[in-house]
Amino acid sequence: MWLRRWPRSDDIKKQVIEGIKVSRGSSNVFADLDLLDADTLQIKTGLVIEIRRAIRQQGLTQQAAATRIGLTQPKVSSMMRGDFSNVSERKLMECLNRLGYDIEIKVRAASARIGHLMLALP
Repeated sequence: MWLRRWPRSDDIKKQVIEGIKVSRGSSNVFADLDLLDADTLQIKTGLVIEIRRAIRQQGLTQQAAATRIGLTQPKVSSMMRGDFSNVSERKLMECLNRLGYDIEIKVRAASARIGHLMLALP
């Protein structure tokens, strides 16, 4: 289950192993790459993984999945290949709803001054 704040790349310890500089990555590759929307990208990735899993488990073709989730077949194809840059988090959540999944959004006070986004998966 994902339910933690990913460390910033400056917080990651670096070491040398057999003469090679290595860094232990966080659980968010987007944060490791210092991308501005790292938390959002991680959440969208998790949602797409669940959509792909649901499509496969339900034995849907890309065309049948497209009809059911309200996207075009080319968009479903792109999503299945990992390109979901033109699909919002809201649309991804709607896709999961149409595939028979409930989504719960939980808001709580942050322990830090600035809050963050998280995705909790079963």
